[in-house]
Amino acid sequence: MSPIRPAILALEQNGIGAVAALGLGDPDLLPLWFGESDLVTPDFIRDAAKRALDDGHTFYSGPRGILPLREAISAFHKRTVGVAVDVRRISLPGAATLAVVTALQCLIETGDNIVIVSPIWPSIFQAAAAVGAEVRFARLEEDWNAAPARWHLDLEKMFALCDARTKAIFVCSPGNPTGWVMTRDEQQAVLDFARRRDIAIISDEVYGTLVFDGSAHAPSFLQIAQDDDNLFVINSFSKPWAMTGWRIGWLVHPLSLDRQMGVITIANNTGPTSFAQYGALAALSPQGDEFRGIMLERCRSGRDVVQNFLDAQNRMRWMRPEGAFYGFLRIDGMTNSLGFAEDLVRKARVGVAPGSAFGPPEDTETDRYIRICFAQDTALLAEGLSRIERALAAW
Repeated sequence: MSPIRPAILALEQNGIGAVAALGLGDPDLLPLWFGESDLVTPDFIRDAAKRALDDGHTFYSGPRGILPLREAISAFHKRTVGVAVDVRRISLPGAATLAVVTALQCLIETGDNIVIVSPIWPSIFQAAAAVGAEVRFARLEEDWNAAPARWHLDLEKMFALCDARTKAIFVCSPGNPTGWVMTRDEQQAVLDFARRRDIAIISDEVYGTLVFDGSAHAPSFLQIAQDDDNLFVINSFSKPWAMTGWRIGWLVHPLSLDRQMGVITIANNTGPTSFAQYGALAALSPQGDEFRGIMLERCRSGRDVVQNFLDAQNRMRWMRPEGAFYGFLRIDGMTNSLGFAEDLVRKARVGVAPGSAFGPPEDTETDRYIRICFAQDTALLAEGLSRIERALAAW
């Protein structure tokens, strides 16, 4: 008998990692598989972290992050979603992935379940399984007849998945990999349901400022919830500020968890990296707001490149993303996304994420997709798409 929990032994490498293992380090491969731009973190952010190192900020900084950074995050929410978030609700446990785990630890006991809107980044449902949750998927539905075609969430189907052991509903909007954006009315309906049933909401809003309709931010649960609603909002410096390697994100949690967060963040990580927090503080400056605009326009240009490419195709299509920086491309006649992605690495020297990674094995529809990140140099992106086109012709 092994003392290792069965939930841990059952975890498997997701398809993104499996494909990347085939091509990482190949200088001739065009990497479109990960959720990151090809831009390096801007100088003013890196310089701030370097100064912090030179100034000796190499000691513990407190389990929930330095107060100036938490105050700057509160101000960021005020100017993007119009809500003054109490600094006592803001904690920086480390990377945004750890913020997800922290929220799950607050909610899940073995035997509980969580309802997750999918397709979804695989680390979310793997983290839920790792803490002992039964994962139930509320899959977005393709509405190809809409003008324009878009992903649709059937709220009644999602609510029907909830029972007495449901502790949380997890939503990512703007979505990874779909680019779907949840509407204000949908958020209000979910919040009302969650309040009635004493179910928490975990809202991944990492891509909140990367929206293409001219808004400063996608609709946020912060705009409609109260301080002590059972709401956990995940955010990160990774995407809007090109800081994926910094591993620093934050969690907005119920005010009632003010004291407990100081305990659990110590247990998990003893707080975020000290000098990295000063880079994050610089990211929230006016220069950082300017860079976010640059990143958004880079994503907009990349989205246009993909749209123009798809307009000339007869086997590939998408629901034009409303936010984030991913193209989730449906390929007619392709039913093995992992095999196709592996072939792309070996034969076409382009890296993509297989659709099968973003849902359970029984979700055969998602297996008809691949995901690319279009927050790239447009010439590189166009070449990558051309390689996919040539490989598809031979598939």
